[in-house]
Amino acid sequence: MPTKDTDGQLAIEVPAQPRKRTRAELQSAIKSARDIMRKDAGLNGDLDRLPQLSWILFLRAFDVCVEQERAAENLDYEPAIAAPYDWASWGARAEFTGDEFLEFVNTELLPYLRGLSSDKEGDPRNVISTIFQEIHNRMLSGTLLRDLVNVINDISFESADDIHTMAYVYESILKEMRDAAGDSGEFYTPRPVIRFMVEQSFLKLGMSILDPACGTGGFLVEAYDELRELPQSQVQVAQLHHNIRGFEKKPLPYLLVMMNLLLHGIDVPNIVRANALVRMREESSPRHRVDVVLTNPPFGGEEEKSVAARFDKAGVGTQETAWLFLFSVIERLKPGGRCSIVLPNGSLFGSGVGAKVKAKLMRECNLHTVVRLPQGVFAPYTPIAANLLFFDKTGPTQETWFYEIPLPEGRRGYSKTKPMRYEEFADCAQWWGGEGREGRELNERAWKVAAEDIQTSGYNLDLVNPHVGDDLAHRSPGELIDDLIKTEQEILGLLGELRTELGGEQ
Repeated sequence: MPTKDTDGQLAIEVPAQPRKRTRAELQSAIKSARDIMRKDAGLNGDLDRLPQLSWILFLRAFDVCVEQERAAENLDYEPAIAAPYDWASWGARAEFTGDEFLEFVNTELLPYLRGLSSDKEGDPRNVISTIFQEIHNRMLSGTLLRDLVNVINDISFESADDIHTMAYVYESILKEMRDAAGDSGEFYTPRPVIRFMVEQSFLKLGMSILDPACGTGGFLVEAYDELRELPQSQVQVAQLHHNIRGFEKKPLPYLLVMMNLLLHGIDVPNIVRANALVRMREESSPRHRVDVVLTNPPFGGEEEKSVAARFDKAGVGTQETAWLFLFSVIERLKPGGRCSIVLPNGSLFGSGVGAKVKAKLMRECNLHTVVRLPQGVFAPYTPIAANLLFFDKTGPTQETWFYEIPLPEGRRGYSKTKPMRYEEFADCAQWWGGEGREGRELNERAWKVAAEDIQTSGYNLDLVNPHVGDDLAHRSPGELIDDLIKTEQEILGLLGELRTELGGEQ
């Protein structure tokens, strides 16, 4: 029966609202979690600890953002994760600890999650099963594992603000993950580069957007943030979620991108765990094509021979991943579709198979802009110079604009602590001319080249800014050394390409 207040009026009992966690509090909670993991003998370094944290975070976020939310909206909703494997049965029970808890996680929980399946398209059981196929608990202490789960359990995820804040904190974790991964030969696209590419793609609601090498989801999250305020109905929201698409073949980035998109509000991310090159080669029908591709494909790597062989019929059989991705992206675009792609310098001047792919690019697409990034944007993980290519599948290229982004005045390069800033794209964005690229003018940073001149040069796109004099006497020693390094890298790239085309003969 309702109680009465001091004035004799009926008092309505309002459930206590979850307290918003500040960013600092969430960061503190994550720090506590990582401190606990440092004590466990089974984990070594961030490349072990962050995946461990991520899969537990995923299950906690999935419970609140999907299971509880859908149960509140639909009384007939059947949870994807049944008891005793749902979060309430093990994650929220602080007394469930020690060896018994460790045994449950290793021999019951994780096998159960791997075995989930459904015949329904878009069912979260299939997503969970795919994520956990190669996820293992690496902690050896059941007590420490319980302490870690308790910290995660205290993160509420019960308000949009909390989820937004957690998404920010999680992205900071991903950045550290990228830093750690860089040491093992993998590197990720700097956020300012992603933001610029997304903005110059002029995305619209209803467009299907694909990153075929999505990694932890940087392009997809930025694209989603660009469009998330536009839907006017739940149908449009669902369509937007479905239109944010990706491929990722490695298990750890797959877990991270699923977690990243879940935290940003996409409860069933449309990410396929697969080798994108194989999948795109198999899915050649018009219904698989997309409106937009945003991507930074792996470069400098080689695909296995069986994958390269799938491209032999097209006359572009090569193990160089950059060429295979560029070819596949052109095929994947709808007529009228658009693409922003990161490619290394070596791809701009490459001959042989590279020239064939660039000929296809300029024959079928309007390569309207090449943005030449400063040396060292991906430093310290790789010194390879990179470029941003923007093209529309609207017919042959007539002319291509080049824009050279300079290093900030007084700088000789970038580093982990002083990376490229978004503000460095401001002049280029202003010069761009909007979606129609209107009013572009030649200046000391921008120049254009006729398509027939590029064709005559053997499709060499590695063109030097004609407005910059080559006055060696006025160039610093650092700049000269950078140029020498760049030249050496180009020579090594050509030699590597030659070796690949010779089939690795000794």
